[in-house]
Amino acid sequence: METIQLIKGDQGIWTCTLTRPEKLNALSQKMIEELTACFKEVAAAAERMECRVLLLNSSSLKAFCVGADLGERRLMNEEQVCQTLDALRRMTCALENIAAPTIAIIEGAAFGGGLELALCCDLRVASPAALMGLTETRLAIIPGAGGTQRLARLVGLARAKEFIFTGRRLSAEEAEIFGLVNACEDDARGWASRIAMEIAEGGPVAILAAKDAIVKGFGRAIGEGLDFERAAYEKTLHTSDRVEGLKAFDEKRKPQYQGR
Repeated sequence: METIQLIKGDQGIWTCTLTRPEKLNALSQKMIEELTACFKEVAAAAERMECRVLLLNSSSLKAFCVGADLGERRLMNEEQVCQTLDALRRMTCALENIAAPTIAIIEGAAFGGGLELALCCDLRVASPAALMGLTETRLAIIPGAGGTQRLARLVGLARAKEFIFTGRRLSAEEAEIFGLVNACEDDARGWASRIAMEIAEGGPVAILAAKDAIVKGFGRAIGEGLDFERAAYEKTLHTSDRVEGLKAFDEKRKPQYQGR
């Protein structure tokens, strides 16, 4: 792959790095295609318990991703723009639908589609120098890769309207206050690695079941959400990992989970 790099690390912690620094990781058609293929590969690995956590970062400290490749977009007709938006939607949904936890590491700029990419992750951490925003209205368009929907679910309806209507660029500190990122850290990569390690120490089946229950139950009536939780809990009942967890607790040692 030319625009991204996928590294399969120890303990099932994988890293997808955006590697188009000369364009500040602007989302070209090729990059969208490669990210889609990458996320599908990760999703399959997560189902097999091979990928336990995915980290998404950039090879450049200047930008996580500045959104659409406007040079490329400027040459498209309306039909081609619509096709690109469909491809963006498939790509972002492929990331969002990965069963394993995902963490975006935002260093530098994350604008438009770049922030929309980060919004598809379960967690986000930003370095103090990061800037982010859904800036599309400044170009007389609107977020087209899920930003109008995902941002509102994350920071609330009124704040999402404010940020999208104005196209405001938020500092990392502001983003943390508003709940757009989980943390603002000098060592954003270190924070993400520590969280990933904590996640990887849990029962693999349980982590996937927990994410499934949270995602499916969010925004629904409590009774329906509890039904999703019960169904997810039952996936862990007959696993050898559950037995190992209880045994390790009784023996006062670290459990050795196998993902089954």
